[in-house]
This record gives sequence, structure tokens and C-alpha cells, in this order.
Amino acid sequence: MSPIPLKPGVWGVVATPFSGPAFDVDETSLAGLVEHYEQAGVTGLTVLGVFGEAARLSTAERRAVLQTVAGAVGLPLVVGATSLGTAPVIEEVRLAQEVAGARMAGAMVQVNSANPETLAGHLRAVHEATGAGLVVQDYPLVSGVTIAADALVAALRDLPFVVAVKAEAPPTPPAIATLTAGLDVPVFGGLGGIGLLDELACGASGAMTGFSFPEGLIACVEAWREGGYVAARKVWAPYLPLVNFEQQARIALAIRKECLRRRGLILESSVRPPAASLPDSLSEQLERHLAEAGR
Repeated sequence: MSPIPLKPGVWGVVATPFSGPAFDVDETSLAGLVEHYEQAGVTGLTVLGVFGEAARLSTAERRAVLQTVAGAVGLPLVVGATSLGTAPVIEEVRLAQEVAGARMAGAMVQVNSANPETLAGHLRAVHEATGAGLVVQDYPLVSGVTIAADALVAALRDLPFVVAVKAEAPPTPPAIATLTAGLDVPVFGGLGGIGLLDELACGASGAMTGFSFPEGLIACVEAWREGGYVAARKVWAPYLPLVNFEQQARIALAIRKECLRRRGLILESSVRPPAASLPDSLSEQLERHLAEAGR
């Protein structure tokens, strides 16, 4: 039996809260954060992604994060793999399977080659070793790999174990149009939701991102389903200034975690070095954006 494609909707990408000078994983804040996502009505959660700072976590910490999330909520989970090499990705996926078990809806694996045959071979090897359904993440800013949308279609077209694609190679709307036309799997936008309206217009199944107001993402996607562009634009417009503010280069992660802290969803907003912290000069403006978004 082939893995089941991801359900459409909003898959919240989970931050990893830290505490104290040693940046210990704050499991209490993490549990409270994912409980909020569940109460907000997300379709599922994406754990140990880029927003979760997974590349800066030890294996033991990754295990603890997964155990905390799985123990706090009953939502389906997509679990990220940070490596590009086949062998380490297999190890990461096996760890996720060991902890998440049947709750794991897919393993998120990054595009590791611009060559469709090379990428397809990598994905086949991961699936054959683990049996996991794969969410393929095209995020060149993180992976350093740029692949054309039609080449990505060619790589994935004959891989029945691919359960979704996460398209984060700007410009995302035309890429999503190409991917949805060429593949029979759901395609999700990311990048903080900055292109969400246009991505939905091009066939996206929803959003998979760490925007600090998952309620806004859910409202937008549901409005699109029920009333199309006009309805979705109306509910999404109040959030757009904050969406744009959060997407600032090099400090996006710090901004989002501070938003979550000010919303009372985590206790501390620290990011692990070498990630950049939030500049003091932006604190007042962030407060304005939060007030307008309804906090």
C-alpha cells in the first residue's frame, strides 16, 4: 500500500522554544505551543523543520522534541530531516518513526540535487530503507540547491510514496502552478504565508509554515474554499503587514519567536547561535503589528 497523501489545510510548522543561557529545550512551552495549534484547528503539525531549528539540535534533543509534541497533542505529524545525504536522512527518518510511530504522516526531505534522476534516486533510497511517505521540500535558501519546477515534476512524477510537496523556491505561485499541473499530490506553500493568496490561486492545497498566527492562515484557507479570492483576501488582509514584517532576511526566526512570546505561547524567544536575535530597534514596531493582528 502506498503512503496516503497529506490532507489539505494548514500544517503548522512548530518552533522549538529554548530557556536559559544554555538554550535548553523548553518542553513545557513546546507542549503548550502545540496545544494552541490543535485548539486553533490546524490539519497537522510539522516538527523539526527549519523554523524548529532542527539543524542546531542534538539527536537526544530531537527525540525529546518529538516525544513532547506526540505526547501533548493527537495531531498527525510531518517530521523534518535536515541532512542532504541519503544515509543521514535515513537515520533521521528512522528516529522519527521510532518516536512518532503511526502518528507520522510523512518525513520532510529536502531537494538535494538539481538533477531529476539523482533526486529521484535519493528519495527512492530513503523510502526503500524506511517505508516512509515523503514530503519533498524545495527550499533553496536552506539547501543551497536550485531546481526548476518542471525538473522537480520530472523527478517526482513516478514516485508514489511522495505524499506532498512544500514549495519554497521564489517565485512560489508559478512554481506551484507547474507542480499542481504535473503531479497528483498536494502542494503547500511556506515562506511565512507571504504568497498565500497567490499560491492558493495557483492550486496550493494550503499552507505549511510557521507564521505566528496560525489562526490567520486557517481563516484564509477556509475562506478560499468557501468563497474564493474575495473572501480569502478579506480575512487575510489584516495579517499581511505582520506577515511581511516576519519575513525579514536573517531575523525572521527571531521575530516569529518573539511574536509567540508576546502572545503568551512560549516563555522565552531566544534563538540558538549563530542565528541573529531581534534588533531592539524593531521592538516597538513589532508591538504595533501584533496589536493590529489582534494578538
